Amino acid sequence: MLLRLDTTDSRPLHEQVAGAIRRAIAEGECTPGDRLPPARDLSRALGVNANTVLRGLRALRDEGVLEFRRGRGVTVAEAADQRAQLLDRARQLLADAAHLGYSKNDVIEMIRGLS
Repeated sequence: MLLRLDTTDSRPLHEQVAGAIRRAIAEGECTPGDRLPPARDLSRALGVNANTVLRGLRALRDEGVLEFRRGRGVTVAEAADQRAQLLDRARQLLADAAHLGYSKNDVIEMIRGLS
């Protein structure tokens, strides 16, 4: 798994780490059940602090993209590829809405109106 961070990106590093892993999953570099390298190895490869990598990994765990298993490390969750794609699309929707002047709550209300 080859991850890269964009030094010109204004997002916090832990979000960039999470985004890079999401992208790797979405592009098929990592598949459900695959084990990720240890956080220390990832931090060395990316040139960031291990705590930054761990923060990104925890965010992905909270989203249901990764699973932390004692003794087995961090693995890609079973439905992670689909979930990662959906989360990316939701983030893009919010970015597009903000560009048009709509808030997150406006988008939520629009979605509620669809049901």
